[in-house]
Amino acid sequence: MFWSKKTQPAPVADDRPERPGAKNRPTPKRRDQEAANKHPVVNTDRKAAARSDREARRVAMAESRAAMVTGDESKMPPRDKGPIKRYIRDYVDARFSLGEALLPMMLLALLLSFIKEVWALTTVFLLVYGLLFMSIADVFFMWRKIKAGVAAKFGADAMPAGAMMYSVMRAYQIRRSRLPRPMIKRGEYPV
Repeated sequence: MFWSKKTQPAPVADDRPERPGAKNRPTPKRRDQEAANKHPVVNTDRKAAARSDREARRVAMAESRAAMVTGDESKMPPRDKGPIKRYIRDYVDARFSLGEALLPMMLLALLLSFIKEVWALTTVFLLVYGLLFMSIADVFFMWRKIKAGVAAKFGADAMPAGAMMYSVMRAYQIRRSRLPRPMIKRGEYPV
């Protein structure tokens, strides 16, 4: 009597009809529900976790790059999102800046520096430093116009942090290699 095995009754089939809007099934026991929800906090297979992370990063980078080429702002990185960044990009892309010519001129100066003549070295010196100082002045005046345009369109306190370097670095890139791609033609300044 004390050591006898207790028999559990067999589950009885529920003969009640299904009611619309009701759950129509028994509530699961807490231990069964917790066992079903158990999963490790940290993945134990590090190689599989690294593989899946790498794949997720690759997909995200491909989406981001495609958005930068097509101009889709919803999938761009946070660095390039927003109407103010769009205004800055459009303003820089609408004008020709001396910074665009800096890289090709530096290559020319490098080739001229191999000539060991006085005229060639003087030309290299004047070309490099003259173009560098002129491009710095060009970017300075460009930034002042961008700042005034952003203040007029979005308000005086709307300028995000890092916007000056964003515009300067874009102005020093060759137009074809800029990402996000220029969406306007030269001379089409933003309003």
